[in-house]
Amino acid sequence: MNKGQLVEKIAEKAKTTKVDAEKILDATLELIRSSVKKGDEVKLVGFGTFSKAKRKARKGMNTKTGEEIKIPTMWVPKFKPGTDFRNILKK
Repeated sequence: MNKGQLVEKIAEKAKTTKVDAEKILDATLELIRSSVKKGDEVKLVGFGTFSKAKRKARKGMNTKTGEEIKIPTMWVPKFKPGTDFRNILKK
């Protein structure tokens, strides 16, 4: 499902226009991104938790030259699915 299809489904479920559904989706995603960027967790009970995690520096390989490279420490987004979400996927 892409963003356009998701917006259509949201509009159907919420009985609203696609324009309003897209505005709501965009605002929700922006709030999640900005909160996680600040270091806050966004917990949606039954769905999951969005957070940021620090990935340690490590060694990698340049696939073109075969040369070893150093990959620096970086922050990455993290998502941990909630119990209800995991249980739905088991069925």
